[in-house]
Amino acid sequence: MSEFWYCLKHSRVEGEDGCPNKDRLGPYETEADASRALDKAAERTEQWDNDPEWNDDKVED
Repeated sequence: MSEFWYCLKHSRVEGEDGCPNKDRLGPYETEADASRALDKAAERTEQWDNDPEWNDDKVED
């Protein structure tokens, strides 16, 4: 089974023999999924920022 990572240092998808894990996101099952790593991270951040159960900015009276 092949795995793919998105390298933050080089802004590209890499295979198993790429940069150290500290410089990349993954693993992903497909190259296409790895290429969307930054979009997926932004989507998750947006979801968490707007989740009423986890919103730290909301002050309760």
